[in-house]
Amino acid sequence: MRHAVPVAPYGDPRPEQPRHTGLRAMGWPLVAAGIGVGSAALLHFRDPHSEGSYGICPVYALTGFYCPGCGGMRGMHNLTDGRILDAIHSNLLVVPLVLAFVLWIGDWSIRAWRGERMRLPRLRPITMWVFFVLLIGYTVLRNTPWGTWLTPV
Repeated sequence: MRHAVPVAPYGDPRPEQPRHTGLRAMGWPLVAAGIGVGSAALLHFRDPHSEGSYGICPVYALTGFYCPGCGGMRGMHNLTDGRILDAIHSNLLVVPLVLAFVLWIGDWSIRAWRGERMRLPRLRPITMWVFFVLLIGYTVLRNTPWGTWLTPV
């Protein structure tokens, strides 16, 4: 006797896979967290302030302008040394991005432990446009005489 294959909603022929919980579900969140911790450790022990230690920013090399990410590795190095103000001075975006990454990994880990799917933020189009306008404004400002306090150190 053949068993019927359970069908997912909306006629999807793939059967619903059972979700793992607990430690069995923590593989991918731990991999992502490990990559983050490994990257932070690398930036802590190999100082990007030393010229040529990681190369140069291709945008800066080609145009002479600072991109939104310029100074990010130096900021992360400063952050791992506990120098938060220096990190913010190297790149204003480092602290909020690290905080967002930590919160996302934490949420993903808790949800994976419970057997739930990873949650990605749902952003409305207006939110994305505001983000891009602010990012462009940040980039332009840090390349003008009025934004010298935003240039990487």
